[in-house]
Amino acid sequence: MSYPLTQMGGSAFNHNQSSNAEAEYDRLRGLARQEHDKRARLSEQAHQAYEHGDGGAAHQFSEEAKRHGQTADNYNKQASDYIFRENNAPGRVAADTIDLHGQFANEAEDIVEQRIRYAQSQGQTHLHVIVGKGIHSVNHVQKIKPRVEQVCQELGLNYSTEENAGRMYINLQGGPAHAPPTQHGGGGYGGQPHHGGGQHHGGQQQGGYPGGPQQGHGGQQNQNDNEELEKLAMKFLPKIIRKLEGCCVVM
Repeated sequence: MSYPLTQMGGSAFNHNQSSNAEAEYDRLRGLARQEHDKRARLSEQAHQAYEHGDGGAAHQFSEEAKRHGQTADNYNKQASDYIFRENNAPGRVAADTIDLHGQFANEAEDIVEQRIRYAQSQGQTHLHVIVGKGIHSVNHVQKIKPRVEQVCQELGLNYSTEENAGRMYINLQGGPAHAPPTQHGGGGYGGQPHHGGGQHHGGQQQGGYPGGPQQGHGGQQNQNDNEELEKLAMKFLPKIIRKLEGCCVVM
């Protein structure tokens, strides 16, 4: 199955890449596009042959189209693997973070699901996912984020958009998705939590995700969460005096 050519937008790299690295990525995507074009032309020829009653030619064109489609998928897979290695090399992102720059939507969906399952098998508690803000996409629409949200919902995991709107926080243990303040380069982590395994009504957390807190103590739970966040903020940002008034904002 060929991937739709829907990319995050903007640069495929999260760092100052070498010209050779960029050229290799562009080469692979370019070869994939060429194969897609051939597939489209052959599919049209197959349709025309069928319309003219030439079943043999239609079958031949159709088989050739399938081969070019498979070749396109192979080139896209190589490009996806290449850019993922480049953007997620040691030292470029934290161990609890993956960067999806340069991925097509379907590729990003597969990568996130695999990474979540691996992280859970290793006892990892959370995952930060760089999904991009959609600044360079058509109509500034985020392409990757909805796919990541869909994966979280299917797996029953809670997630939130971080203060940097191009990043997401996923709780891998089934609890609320309140990202703690960290020293990541992406800035502070606030945002609105979302619940993959339950429902969201007026800010109240509803049950339905494994390992979640018992309901009926929403006010006390929120207070405890605020206190924990305040302690963490004072630990990492000792020069900032924070006042909590029913909610907390992590800069």
